[in-house]
Amino acid sequence: MILTGKSHKFGDDINTDYIISGRYKFKTLDMSELASHIFEDIDPDFSKKLNPGDFIVAGNNFGCGSSREQAVLALKYAKIGAIIAKSFARIFFRNGINVGLVLIETNTDLISQDDVLEIDLTNGQIFNETQNIHIPVKPLPDFLIKIINEGGIINYLKKYKDFQI
Repeated sequence: MILTGKSHKFGDDINTDYIISGRYKFKTLDMSELASHIFEDIDPDFSKKLNPGDFIVAGNNFGCGSSREQAVLALKYAKIGAIIAKSFARIFFRNGINVGLVLIETNTDLISQDDVLEIDLTNGQIFNETQNIHIPVKPLPDFLIKIINEGGIINYLKKYKDFQI
């Protein structure tokens, strides 16, 4: 599985309220509407800079805060290609996999804003085309790649009826 996109870089401790502000997440169930407001409190024009397949790159503890799924769903509906971080809040990671988001843990110090990246999930590597460097990542287990490819755990279970590990 190969993904290509541009990086949008954030720092440490990006909480779920930064991903989607509380002023939106309780006013609508329209995930496309929520997606148009991601990261608005950090960068009011963020959604205008985002292209389908782009990557969110962050430091430690991405997705800390609330366990509500609006944050991961808003990112999915914004068509984020992957989220690359040094570490994820545990419940955010699980929620992300559940809805089919690609989440990768690695050292993000070698990625800058607007770098063009190619991610090889199967072989565990990011190629930073802008800086011409390879960044190793821990490959995702096959069963997680299958869940992501099916669009999340619900779709996976609808198709396979059980875990095929």
